[in-house]
Amino acid sequence: SYYTRRCITEDPNWSLVTVPHLTELCLQHIVHNFEKNPILNRLLPADQKKVVDRLSTGLPLSVTANLVSHEEYWRRCCTERWQVCDVSNYGDSWKRMFFERHLENILKCFIPNITDPNQVLQLIPLCKDYVQKLEVDQFLPPMQVDQKEERGDLSDTESDTEFGDVPMQHYDLRDLITALPHLEELHLTYGVKDCGMNFEWNLFNFTSQDCSNLAAALKMCRNLKVFKLTRSKVDDDKTKLLVRNLIDHPCLVELNLSHNLIRNKGAEALGKLISHSKLETLDLCNNQIHHLGAQALAQALAEKSTLTSLNLRLNCMEDKGGEAIGHALLTNTTLKSIHLGSNNLSELTATQFSQVLAQNTTLTSINFSCNCLGLNGGRQLLEGLADNKTLTELDLRRTEVDQEAEYLIHQIVWANREAVRVGSLQHAANPSE
Repeated sequence: SYYTRRCITEDPNWSLVTVPHLTELCLQHIVHNFEKNPILNRLLPADQKKVVDRLSTGLPLSVTANLVSHEEYWRRCCTERWQVCDVSNYGDSWKRMFFERHLENILKCFIPNITDPNQVLQLIPLCKDYVQKLEVDQFLPPMQVDQKEERGDLSDTESDTEFGDVPMQHYDLRDLITALPHLEELHLTYGVKDCGMNFEWNLFNFTSQDCSNLAAALKMCRNLKVFKLTRSKVDDDKTKLLVRNLIDHPCLVELNLSHNLIRNKGAEALGKLISHSKLETLDLCNNQIHHLGAQALAQALAEKSTLTSLNLRLNCMEDKGGEAIGHALLTNTTLKSIHLGSNNLSELTATQFSQVLAQNTTLTSINFSCNCLGLNGGRQLLEGLADNKTLTELDLRRTEVDQEAEYLIHQIVWANREAVRVGSLQHAANPSE
């Protein structure tokens, strides 16, 4: 008693209350030595949370990856590293967001011949259970001596194919994506972002070896559902190589090869893929597909197809291709949405689609924007829509269709859309009916 009174007299801030409990001291010790002795699983759930809440986000992933499952810890890891964190894009899992974005950043900054491949390979056992989607919008080429300086300045008009002779193979994804058992989506773009004044066409070169490596990886990635390879100069030969490895894929339902260099031969290969796969969505926007390629795709649609959405915007099909697609849709019963914008289509295609609108009961959306369908083309579409009850979207912007016809078409499509909405509400109210 005398000792206590003396302490209080000498130090007004001293109190028995400030002495930590033994449990608290133990938890502090565990946190302080967590990297050397991570005994999280031996603690009670309440004590685990106390420890995790104090753990540094700078701990090695080799320690935390397969041990810490608390979402709050991974939320801190994400928000401290990235300003924008929309966890809804990652299945509401902060841990999944962290590992997917962390892996993506490593791949975007990987420089062949410079970066140690083990930087990626050592991460596989740590992230393989959490990565479901990868979006890599940049692949850096190998570092090399400036060939232009060695051989003297070339004129601006000289072809960049000379640079193509220099090996430009990018990071080989085979070892990585085949070791990710839960990978379902893969979005890739072979190019360099923010290259500034160092721009060279060969920075955007998706080589034959790149394609071969990627195709082999896709074939072994058996759970892949969505594959996107955009803005990567994918030509006919590379398309055929990809298709050979994707035919009979057990899970692939969406393929996006938009903004590439695919022509008729590539489209013919894709027609075979449509007939021998479970594809539901195919995006070929902004390629160089002419009528022969469109006819190959149309044949696949007519014979055997599971496609529900097809995007052919910004190609060169013209009426021969448009009519072939329309003819295929007279018998196709799976396609729900088709985009034919900017394809040099005219009244001939509109006339063919007038029959489609009169017979097809599956299509719900058609886009004809930026085609010269003309006055008669608009009237033909209106005539085909007379008894149509399924089409809910028809885009006729910049098609030179008569205003009165366009207005009447809009009224029919709007009525169909309202009928579908009312039907959905009634079904929701009476699901047993």
